[in-house]
Formats: sequence, C-alpha cells, structure tokens
Amino acid sequence: MVHVFRWCIYLLGLLLFSMGITIAVNMQYLGIHPWDVLNVALFDIGGLTIGSWQIMISFVLIVISWILDKSYIRIGTFLNAVLIGVFVDLYMWLDFLPKATHNWTDIIAIIVGIVIMGIGGGVYNSAGVGSGPRDGFMLSISDKTGASIGKVRIITESAVLVIGLLLGGPVFIFTFIFTFIQSPIFQFSYHQMSRVVDAFSLARMNKQYTKSNSIG
Repeated sequence: MVHVFRWCIYLLGLLLFSMGITIAVNMQYLGIHPWDVLNVALFDIGGLTIGSWQIMISFVLIVISWILDKSYIRIGTFLNAVLIGVFVDLYMWLDFLPKATHNWTDIIAIIVGIVIMGIGGGVYNSAGVGSGPRDGFMLSISDKTGASIGKVRIITESAVLVIGLLLGGPVFIFTFIFTFIQSPIFQFSYHQMSRVVDAFSLARMNKQYTKSNSIG
C-alpha cells in the first residue's frame, strides 16, 4: 500500500511538472527554462515533438549518469525520462492550456506555469522513487568533481542555455528569473509532501505492527 501511495504521488508530480512545462512553452516568447530552450530549439530544427526531444535528451543524461555513478539511476529515473515527454506532448495535443495572447495576461500565465513546475518537481521527488535524469546527471558530476551541487547546476544550465540560444531557442527575461521563482517553490513543496509521504508510511507500518501483534 505504501508503494502504491508513493507511485501515485510520483505520477501526480510528473503530471503537474509536465503541465507547468507546457504552459511555459506556450508563452515561450517571454523566455523559458534553459533545458526547455534546448528542447524547443531542437524541435524547431529537427521536427518531431518537444516531448520527443525531452525524452531523447533525458536518456543521453541517464547514460552519462550511469557511467559516472549508477547510484542515482532507479526505475523512477527511466519513467521520468519517458513520462514527462509523453505528458508534455499529451497536453500539447489536448490543447486546453493557456496560449500566448501577447498581452499582460501572458506574464501571469507563465508565472503560474513556473509555480506548477515547482510544485510538481517537489511532489514527484518527495515520492523517493528515483532522481530525474537532469538531477541525477548533476548529482553524479558533483560527486565526481567535488564541486557543489549549486555550482554544477549553474554551470550545466548555463552551458545548456548557450547551446539552446545558439540553436535559436527562445531566450528572454523569464529564462533568467525562472530559477528564482521555481527553486523556493520546489523546496517548499518537496518538504511538505515528504512529510505527508513519511506520515503515511509510518501510519501503515504502525498499523501492520499492531495487526501482527494482535495476531501473535
């Protein structure tokens, strides 16, 4: 039951995270997250779908992480790599999320998208079933080089941003303020949902312990 609960939380987080990505991509002229700048640039150049490029880049990161440090690769990592791309394409296909209108409401929409991404990221990480490909990639580099996670993240995302920009990806002001909005929301939702997951797990363990004692 605990495992089922964790996986439900994980899937909910992925759905929210993917929704946030899709909303932000719909407002891409305002600027999007560096990784999504790269995905959109590759989509504009090579076709396919944004979700497809999300999946392919994620698997490249998984391979690198696997070579550097297998400890960050779990089943949830592979599901993350596939499902976020699938969900983004699904949201795009359903076409019910806000579209760019090129007025002030777009700013509200992209902020909402960033907030949803932050919440979704915190929720799916709280399930504890595996780091996402990007997180595992940066954590494995941090372990191998001895550099702080924050430093590795800044260097990695800056490099990805430059590549995406050179390929013609959408870079604007929200690209640079993305992290300042998303990170604290991610941290808050992660801690809150971790408490919920831990409380549920503890309650189930206590119930099983009580049941086993009564039978004994």
